[in-house]
Amino acid sequence: MAHQSTDLTTNLVNLGQSNLSGDKRALYLKLFSGEMFKGFQHNAIARDLVMKRTLKNGKSLQFIYTGRTTAEYHTPGNAILGNSDGAPPVAEKTVTVDDLLISSAFVYDLDETLSHYDLRSEISRKIGYALAEKYDRLIFRAIARGARAASPVSATNFVEPGGTQIRVGSSTNESDAFSSTALVAAFYDAAAAMDEKGISSDGRCAVLNPRQYYELIQAVGSNGLVNRDAQGSALQGGNGVIEIAGIHIYKSMNIPFLGKYGTKFGGTTGQTSPGNTGDFIGPALEDASTAQGGINNDYGTASEFGAVSAGLIFQREAAACVEAIGPQVQVTSGDVSVIYQGDVILGRLAMGADYLNPAAAVELYVGATAPSAF
Repeated sequence: MAHQSTDLTTNLVNLGQSNLSGDKRALYLKLFSGEMFKGFQHNAIARDLVMKRTLKNGKSLQFIYTGRTTAEYHTPGNAILGNSDGAPPVAEKTVTVDDLLISSAFVYDLDETLSHYDLRSEISRKIGYALAEKYDRLIFRAIARGARAASPVSATNFVEPGGTQIRVGSSTNESDAFSSTALVAAFYDAAAAMDEKGISSDGRCAVLNPRQYYELIQAVGSNGLVNRDAQGSALQGGNGVIEIAGIHIYKSMNIPFLGKYGTKFGGTTGQTSPGNTGDFIGPALEDASTAQGGINNDYGTASEFGAVSAGLIFQREAAACVEAIGPQVQVTSGDVSVIYQGDVILGRLAMGADYLNPAAAVELYVGATAPSAF
């Protein structure tokens, strides 16, 4: 379930060392960029759900976060020079662009000649998938970190709300993360918490594990939810629950979920692996702090995330994303293709993300203890 509005005219295909004719160049532009963007757009969720800006020059951008201000009565004859307490307080968040993120594949001419399908088109689409997966994982990790953080405003005599962590269920079992009743209650708690912290209701959304999302759909009628199209195909189409408490719901395999990405079987989850799911299902979280090469923003290590995070609810001010290079495609040609008898298809982007306003971020968790800030 994607939410994208990318302007394709701003993301051009770069053809290095090209001796191609104009017609073939135009064909490559349409083929590779189109298929890569299909893959990226259909899988990237987070890009348009947070504060995103494009960086033209430099390596970082500053985002301003302002706290609350006050109202006071005017005394006749007194000059009005701003509130006496100096409100509103201001905090600045600097988001740095991480190193260039790439995904590439070599297409051997003979393989392409012998195949009876469009090999390059399929590869371009899978490159888009890979870039979208990394893009979403970094932003979701930044939001989870923000939900554990205090407000960035540190002005004297001002107290601003920080992030929110809400326990799903009341037991210490991971199975609470899949309880539709417990999830619905957590959504209303999250909505109330954001209301209490003065967070706008516009742009609120949630990202859940697919099994959590489908559990909500299956339990429609018994968990207090009403399907918006009970007589239609919404339930069977997998889109039966659109929002709860004004929070639009997305499903993704890229959120930190019980120490993995997307799915966890066994333990106290109550979820049994349905046969052979493949090794890539539910990969463990990787370290993504600034100690790792190529990363300039702290997305946390696997141990810092722990194994109890069970979903994210946030408003768009929760995180900031900077793009220096939007998703692009490059392909070799000309002399390079002759030498290697094939072409390298490469997708690339340069972005960075960090939390912005912790009060707009909510992390759902299971177990007795909330995960610690880092």
